[in-house]
Amino acid sequence: MGNHPEHELLQESRISSAGTSLSHAEIGALVAERFPGKAYCTVEDWLIFHVDESPESLAKVRASGLEPMFMYAHCVIYDEHGRFPPGGWVRSTLCKSFDGACLFETRNTVYVLVGEGREITASLKTIFGLC
Repeated sequence: MGNHPEHELLQESRISSAGTSLSHAEIGALVAERFPGKAYCTVEDWLIFHVDESPESLAKVRASGLEPMFMYAHCVIYDEHGRFPPGGWVRSTLCKSFDGACLFETRNTVYVLVGEGREITASLKTIFGLC
């Protein structure tokens, strides 16, 4: 059958209980407190991808101050700067920090993960093949 991204996702996925159920106002206050001045975007039906690449590649990412993780969401709820339309999808750039629950930070944006999602390990080819 070949190595199709969807098959890798189905085989590797695991449900995560992470995500928040805070209200829109509570999310805004939390982000303002933890990440002052940084734009945020709330998303649902999300995936956290842990990049499956060589140890050397992963070390280079970490040496640059980032983590080899991406976030992909099937549904944008709200984007503070209006970059992503409600109901649209979004894929983040590399992760700067992740609290393990609901705050996924990149260099420019804090993605607030709402409701249940999944964390999986996948190759860059699979991650970028989604969109």
